[in-house]
Amino acid sequence: MRPYTRRGDDGTTGLHGGGRVAKTSLVVEVLGSVDEAQAALGLARAETVRGGELDTLLLELERQLWVLMAEVASAPERRGELLAGSTRVDRDMVVALESRIDAVCAGLDLERGFVAPGGTRLSAALDLARTVVRRAERHAAGLELGPSSVVPYLNRLSDLCWALARAAEGEHVRMEDLEKATPATPAGEEGSQP
Repeated sequence: MRPYTRRGDDGTTGLHGGGRVAKTSLVVEVLGSVDEAQAALGLARAETVRGGELDTLLLELERQLWVLMAEVASAPERRGELLAGSTRVDRDMVVALESRIDAVCAGLDLERGFVAPGGTRLSAALDLARTVVRRAERHAAGLELGPSSVVPYLNRLSDLCWALARAAEGEHVRMEDLEKATPATPAGEEGSQP
């Protein structure tokens, strides 16, 4: 398989379900920011113990961003065909992020005030992911997605990245609480796409 198709050489890109938009469109801007966020989460994941709880969580978040990108990349007239949790972000995904944030923060002694990123390589990568997700959220807020959980999902994801970064700086997160809030990935799904 070749990684190039030449179809975008005219400055457009295809939408999921048909149609094309300019590569300068807000849809493509959101997709680009989410793609960067996914890569930043991957950078953070490279700093974790493979197969550990944080590695598993970050991989799950990367996969959830594919779901979000499928929704954003869908032609407006096809959005009614999207499936919750598979090609459309749903409220349950947002609530699950809130549970994870609560679990991480419960194990931290958080101080008020600003945090200078870079306490550890992992926390720096998570802070980078947080800022890219915030940019994606700002861009997504300008999209006309109709009833959608895309913006709330991105908001909570950036909050989770912040909490995980603080935990990675040496605070003691109670991993048993995080484990309760994080569904296990079924065996045999490593590397598979949603």
